[in-house]
Amino acid sequence: MARPVPLPTPVSQPFWDGLARGEVWIQYSPSLDRYIFYPRVLAPGTLADDLLWRRIPGTGTLVSFTVAARPVAPQFADAVPQLLAVVAFDEGPRLATELVDVDPAGLRIGMRLRPVFVARPDDGVTLLHFTAEHGHPA
Repeated sequence: MARPVPLPTPVSQPFWDGLARGEVWIQYSPSLDRYIFYPRVLAPGTLADDLLWRRIPGTGTLVSFTVAARPVAPQFADAVPQLLAVVAFDEGPRLATELVDVDPAGLRIGMRLRPVFVARPDDGVTLLHFTAEHGHPA
C-alpha cells in the first residue's frame, strides 16, 4: 500500500521546487513584516497581496512531538516508531513534520533542528523532515 504524499498546487509549487533543490523557501509579507507558512495567495489578517518567496536556512526548534509506537495508518507499518513533530523555523512559522535519524529517548522540547530533504522520486516530490542540528541527541 503506497504512502500518501502531499500534492503541490500552483500556490505551493515554489516551496516544493525548493525542496527538490535541497532548499527551504517560504513566503514573507512586507506589510506584516513576518514570514508566513503554509503557502497562500494573500497575507493572513491583512489580505495584502504582497507575499514574496524567500529562501531560509530551514533550521528551527522542536516545539512539540509524539513518538508513534503503532503505525498511524497501514501505509506506515514499516515506519515505527514514527517521530511526529511540530517545528518552529527560526523565522517564526511552524510546520508539522517528521523527525529522522534521532534517538526518540533524546528528544527534548526546544532542541535545535536542521532540515533533511527526503526525495520520493516515484511520487515526484521531496519531503521536508528534520534531524538534530549537531548529530544525534543523547
